[in-house]
Amino acid sequence: MEIIDLVAAGLTNQEIAEKLTISKRTVDNHVSNMFTKTGSKNRVALLNWAMDHGKICRDGFNCCSLPDDDENP
Repeated sequence: MEIIDLVAAGLTNQEIAEKLTISKRTVDNHVSNMFTKTGSKNRVALLNWAMDHGKICRDGFNCCSLPDDDENP
């Protein structure tokens, strides 16, 4: 999910790799695996899938507020 958040923020695979201190090839593999698992063919389709499935929230769209753990006895 962290990589999807960074993709949604507009970072390239190289920028994601630098931010997470992992290799670009590792990021490439993660993104490719996400494409396969979600049936997405590109980054836009991946982000659409993530929004449709409540995995990311952008500009107040598709957001839900989860209850705090303190509220659940």
